Amino acid sequence: MTERNPILQSLYDRKSVRVYEDRPIPPEAKQAILEAAAQAPTAGCQQLYTILDITDPALKQALAESCDHQPFIAAAPLVLVFCADCKKWYDAYLEAGCTPRKPGVGDLMLAVTDAAIAAQNAVVAAQSLGIGSCYIGDVMENCATQRQLLHLPDYVFPAAMLVAGYPTQQQMDREKPRRCAMEHIVHENGYRSMDGAELRDCFGYKGGRAAFEQWCSAFCNRKYDSDFAREMSRSVAEYLEQYR
Repeated sequence: MTERNPILQSLYDRKSVRVYEDRPIPPEAKQAILEAAAQAPTAGCQQLYTILDITDPALKQALAESCDHQPFIAAAPLVLVFCADCKKWYDAYLEAGCTPRKPGVGDLMLAVTDAAIAAQNAVVAAQSLGIGSCYIGDVMENCATQRQLLHLPDYVFPAAMLVAGYPTQQQMDREKPRRCAMEHIVHENGYRSMDGAELRDCFGYKGGRAAFEQWCSAFCNRKYDSDFAREMSRSVAEYLEQYR
């Protein structure tokens, strides 16, 4: 394999970090991360996102509790919420005297994509500075609660939360979870459904010595059919009503 350059190597080295050293992130490092996020690709150069820099300890604690009771969120030196923002351009059109349609689901999808790409730029920038990070998908669960905590108006959605800090030695030494083989991830020229044998080959390594049926059923119950997943789907569906 071709030798990896430093950027590629950092992508391979990066893993989710949930335990941090008790030291702050310097202002210049935070600014570098935020500015890198703003350099991300964006639909029509609109930057359909707003980044919330959460510095209030009480708000961090509230987010930790509402995001599936995860204390490490409150302890993280850096907490960023990437909001899909369909409001600011809509407001700008009104300010300019336009008569714009109200934002629709397509606009929201573009904004969520913009927000996610910006968040990933922040992840890569943080990694380059020796700062570990972790995505918090739970920010979409109990969406109404999160929107109230963050004072989010209509057409602004909490697409992703990122927490970051300097990783402990244990976190640096922890092995990164293995990824699926590339032949199962990359399909040429069009999607193809995998048959049972290929699905077992694709995901079977995740169960270790356990039978495919055993670990896959346990994973389904823990993730896909979990109360969290059901509540997230309900909450997001309820939020989408404003786009009808």
